[in-house]
Amino acid sequence: MSFTVIIPARLASTRLPNKPLADLGGKPMIVRVAERAAQSGAARIIVATDHHDIHAACQAHGVEVAMTRADHPSGTDRIAEVAAALDLAEDAVVVNVQGDEPLIDPGLIAATAAHIKPGVPMATAAHAIESAADAFNPNVVKVVLNKEGCAMYFSRATIPWHRDAFAQSREVLPDASGPDHANEYVPLRHIGLYAYSNRFLQLYPTLSPSPVERIEALEQLRVLWHGHAIAVHVTSLLPEAGVDTPEDLLRVRKHFEAPPDSPLVQTISSL
Repeated sequence: MSFTVIIPARLASTRLPNKPLADLGGKPMIVRVAERAAQSGAARIIVATDHHDIHAACQAHGVEVAMTRADHPSGTDRIAEVAAALDLAEDAVVVNVQGDEPLIDPGLIAATAAHIKPGVPMATAAHAIESAADAFNPNVVKVVLNKEGCAMYFSRATIPWHRDAFAQSREVLPDASGPDHANEYVPLRHIGLYAYSNRFLQLYPTLSPSPVERIEALEQLRVLWHGHAIAVHVTSLLPEAGVDTPEDLLRVRKHFEAPPDSPLVQTISSL
């Protein structure tokens, strides 16, 4: 299916200043994200930013970029402005890829976009949680699905709460494998990747924030609060983590390190 990827990027970051421009193997992180998104089969990839330095970096590397207002409260609002300027059809699919995900799986982008259909204006992704530590970690967002594969609720709390299993131990997750456990529900970790129909993307900024959104600090709860469906693509592949801290940056840089005999390293050595 045809879809457009829009990557919101702000320069401000409390934990990692100038994060979108951080060098990854000779290119800014935001450019690496755009290159990764291009492998998804998207018809178009656009960076949405409010900072001229990010705009200049994208232009220098041939990445399409659009300037936006600086007062957007969220990345979703930012990409909605760009999508509106593109004059996309109402049923066009727009994917929001975060600007700090230089190792995102291109196949995951396409698979999430494919979930948009009439009656399902928004989609996201998740994968099974394998460790009890993640299940009880409030920084790991969990999601519970209905039988149609759409989100019932997102939470920082441990959901669903396995009453009997957790009464015995909170160090081991219930086992959903085998015929004796066919009805067990494995906790799912939410992945911060979103797809929308353009019609819904333009509606989103008009939706009022919800009480549960404020309590959980999870923007996607606004959509459920107002009665809209969010389809969830469950992947079996554990996604690479994004970049939030200096430690994350060091980890990701290892993926872009050039071999010692590469032209890039030789050029840097001669400077």
